[in-house]
Amino acid sequence: MASYSRQKSRRGSADHWPGFVDALSSLLLVIIFLLSMFVLAQVFLSQTLSGQDAELDRLNETITELQRTLAMEREEASNMRLNLAQLSASLQSANLTREELEARVIQLEGSLQSALGDVGDSNQQQAQITNLQTQLSDRQQKLTIARDQVVLLNQQIAALRQQLARLEAALLASEERDKEQQAVISDLGRRLNVALAQRVHELAGYRSEFFGRLREAIGSHPGIQIVGDRFVMQSEVLFGSASSTLNPDGMTELNKLAQTLRTVIPRIPGEVDWVLRVDGHTDPVPISTAQFPSNWELSTARSTAVVRYLVSQGIPANRLAATGFGQFQPLVSETGAEANRRNRRIEFKLTQR
Repeated sequence: MASYSRQKSRRGSADHWPGFVDALSSLLLVIIFLLSMFVLAQVFLSQTLSGQDAELDRLNETITELQRTLAMEREEASNMRLNLAQLSASLQSANLTREELEARVIQLEGSLQSALGDVGDSNQQQAQITNLQTQLSDRQQKLTIARDQVVLLNQQIAALRQQLARLEAALLASEERDKEQQAVISDLGRRLNVALAQRVHELAGYRSEFFGRLREAIGSHPGIQIVGDRFVMQSEVLFGSASSTLNPDGMTELNKLAQTLRTVIPRIPGEVDWVLRVDGHTDPVPISTAQFPSNWELSTARSTAVVRYLVSQGIPANRLAATGFGQFQPLVSETGAEANRRNRRIEFKLTQR
């Protein structure tokens, strides 16, 4: 009976094992499927953003060209209006001249009739008549020329009015196109803002993962803490007093940071344009040496030294930025030795470029 019980127990264990293997296989297939869908979504989103950026650049160029054309057309319309005003003034002057000539002709005709009635057949009177007839002929020729000029001016004014009407129609069409382009750009800008917000959300997730792993790697060091979205190291952990040379303990802590960053970097998609900003800060105590004329130079030199060391540990240089704030961005506003110690620090911030 005991032998029979042992055989039954072994047979029951063997029956459970294939079902367990099938469950694990199904779970593995589901995980692979979800990872594939995530990768495809990332590729599609990247292509969509690239196309939207190209379309936005093309629309901006089109609007710039339309604005340049609109300015030229407005300037030409202004010139046309000026020419129209000048031609109108010339037409008024020509009309006045014509009226004066017509009045002069009427006066000469009256003088001629008066002279014909008063003079006889004397040679002096005949000479006056001939002179008056010559003057009358000259006045008539000038009147004819003036009339021709008036006709020409009227034709030019009509042509200018037609050109002005065409320019105004073109201006209205350009303004309508400009409004349509602005509406398209606004829509593209809204969609781009949504995509950028998604990228910022993704980067925040990677930042949380980075700081979490970094906290586990460094532990509860008294000179290292996380403040908001920044990782803060007191300057005493990395440097000696008034120095920008890394000490051995500081190199050890930076090695942990570099190791953590090398673990997180492969998980960040290539289309996320991130950068690790290294900010140097000092206390308000002034410094003036040949190497560091002020706290600005000291804070910048310290942040640069940290960046160079991280590059030597395999962190890509294009993903690092060194900045120096001197004493002008204190962590605490109090004064005293403890406040100065807290304000002397190096901050690390994972952000977008």
